[in-house]
Amino acid sequence: MTDTHAELDPPFEILEPAEARAPVVFNSPHSGRVYPPAFLATARLDLGALRRSEDTFVDELVAGVVTRGHPLMRVHFPRCYVDVNREPYELDPRMFDGRLPPFANTRSMRVAGGLGTVARVVGDAQEIYDQRIPVDDALRRIEGLYKPYHRALRRLLTRVHRDFGAAVLVDCHSMPSTAGGKDERPRADVVLGDRYGTSCVAAVADIVEATFRTLGYAVSRNKPYAGGFITEHYGNPAGGLHAVQIEINRALYMDERRYERSTSFARVAADIETIADRLAELPIEELRPYRAAAE
Repeated sequence: MTDTHAELDPPFEILEPAEARAPVVFNSPHSGRVYPPAFLATARLDLGALRRSEDTFVDELVAGVVTRGHPLMRVHFPRCYVDVNREPYELDPRMFDGRLPPFANTRSMRVAGGLGTVARVVGDAQEIYDQRIPVDDALRRIEGLYKPYHRALRRLLTRVHRDFGAAVLVDCHSMPSTAGGKDERPRADVVLGDRYGTSCVAAVADIVEATFRTLGYAVSRNKPYAGGFITEHYGNPAGGLHAVQIEINRALYMDERRYERSTSFARVAADIETIADRLAELPIEELRPYRAAAE
């Protein structure tokens, strides 16, 4: 496959506020819905099935934070094409024709589940491809989309950290309303992930949880989602870099079968703006690097 990603121009974008209000950055890495035609041609699943791995509308749901003074980074390519919330080379050798680079992580739990950097499955373990794909195709996706995304995110966080002395990354996702399979119990409205307290100071996750609860949401922390690669990789509280993941139950804002916004979409979007406002009120001294705070 010789897809040059021309249809993904731009592959991601950063929406900047007129004036930065606080050291808070929002990110929507899984809401992309521009599916390259060459990819669709190789997939055995139709578009409806492929979209089950999308965080549908999350970028729109959180877009109001930009007018509140916070940048928003959003990805346009779909998660099942290349997943930026993974290590750069979490790859399943059974998927590819050709030899993977020796540094590829082929044994992670995510690879075992079919959800590596280039996914093997979507939804309830539905196989995306009916044959192996060229390893060069996977490496092109990583070089042309994954790496530029992370370079841009790193630059954004570095700039915010330089301007304010700290940075908070809010990584925004959505989850199906039920886990599927035999477990049909409804999930919490919101799941916060802070890597069990290691990706941000407690004040960040605490204010997000308390605000969601005050707004009437049922909140869980780190179960079943503790935060992925982005939360873990960018969260460094000792250095003044904080990352928290937010998973929003899709039933709150959309029709999951029809991929349509529901009548409650605007209310949830407004509540996200309230979360942004509360984060902006955190004292900067609580967010700056530990060494500087101790001096």
